Amino acid sequence: MKKWKRFAALAAVIFLAAVFCLPMVFALAGIRTGEFYQGLFLASLYGVLFAAVMGYAIWMIYRLLNKKGREKEGDNVIKNVIFDVGRVLVAFNWEEYLRDYGFSEEKYQKIAEATFLSSVWPERDRGLYEEEEYIRRFAALAPEYEEDIRKVVRESTKTIQPYSYAETWAAYLKEQGYRLYILSNYSDYMLKGTIDKLTFLKYMDGIVFSCEVKELKPEPAIYQVLMEKYGLKPQECVFIDDMEENCASAEKLGIHAVCFRDFKQAAKDLEKLGVK
Repeated sequence: MKKWKRFAALAAVIFLAAVFCLPMVFALAGIRTGEFYQGLFLASLYGVLFAAVMGYAIWMIYRLLNKKGREKEGDNVIKNVIFDVGRVLVAFNWEEYLRDYGFSEEKYQKIAEATFLSSVWPERDRGLYEEEEYIRRFAALAPEYEEDIRKVVRESTKTIQPYSYAETWAAYLKEQGYRLYILSNYSDYMLKGTIDKLTFLKYMDGIVFSCEVKELKPEPAIYQVLMEKYGLKPQECVFIDDMEENCASAEKLGIHAVCFRDFKQAAKDLEKLGVK
């Protein structure tokens, strides 16, 4: 309730008490003329007491409801910002990287489908096997290009470049008092090869990479790992990810979500949730 509403409520109580007091004033004034009205005096006295009790009751009810409102609002205030990494804080330019090899269009498409576009690539982020096993599976999808596939995968850390705003964004949110977390599908090989580029990690209060917990987004388990590991309440968190299915999975668990398209759009969507 706004301040002016509180003042209005208080004024109403005072006005009500004044209305009940006026008859008492008139009754007492009649003493001078010998026309003191005992019934009028008692009625007004009881009225004043009634008004005081009712005013106090109204005030206590207001405070109780206002307290519950603040508590409910506090439960929904965003305190934690959770970031995906790829295409949110860093660029993952595999298309440009693969084009730089100068392959023919047919060869480019087959190698892309055997690596970055294959079902093996996300499973690599789960980290159940050694890197060599994943390379073998990539190569099996286009065995005629095994040598090139091995080279492409071995040098795939070149696809990762931090966005210019990434570290500044994390530092700013940290200064505003938010707790920051990472929840990202990331392979062990890529993590070891790019960790030095992820300078924003120093601002994080907690980090969950898929390869370390053997779970993948958008599966619910990886979100629950983050929540339980760091004692987070879903309604106090907002998750920023470039994949709609990952955002949808977070929302099903009660986590606010922002589907990332670009920095300005994400900042505006965060502001709508009260994150400034």
